[in-house]
Amino acid sequence: MNVFPITGDPEADRLLVEDPLALLVGMLLDQQVPMSWAFRGPSTLRARLGMLDASAIAAMDPDALDAVFREKPALHRYPGSMAQRTQALCQHLVAEYDGDAAKIWRRVRDPQVLLDRLRALPGFGDEKARIMMAVLGKRFGRAPSGWEAVAKPFGDSKPRSVADVSSPEALQRVRAWKQAQKAKGKAKSD
Repeated sequence: MNVFPITGDPEADRLLVEDPLALLVGMLLDQQVPMSWAFRGPSTLRARLGMLDASAIAAMDPDALDAVFREKPALHRYPGSMAQRTQALCQHLVAEYDGDAAKIWRRVRDPQVLLDRLRALPGFGDEKARIMMAVLGKRFGRAPSGWEAVAKPFGDSKPRSVADVSSPEALQRVRAWKQAQKAKGKAKSD
């Protein structure tokens, strides 16, 4: 796979495939904003910083990173809190994985271990961790055997999350499904 068609920008989509940190930051930002905006964030962040490196972001002055997130157009609806969460994520990656985001899933054979590692990421709760596992399994083939049961319900075939986006048309199906769920008063996990 050479793109993850989420953002509408081929370069930003390609970055999500080529850079595991970009994928994690995109997933982190994927809350209370449209998916395309969230997953375009890593590309915008890289352009503004001149790089996308967990060690460098972890070591940045928090106020400087905050200013980067607030620069117009803002990286997120809540730029201050997302700058803090992004820095916390990068600090965790440096402390636990030598700054290499792919070490979270590389050579992991037990899906529960992967889920636990994803849950431990700052800014990732249970649902976000399960969705990220489904992204790794469905879109990248990087989740261990049996991930579908552990990522439940996001391992199924319903177009309920970013994990189900394989084309611009699939993105539209996910958006329609989410709108239908919202109209019924249900969550994407229902």
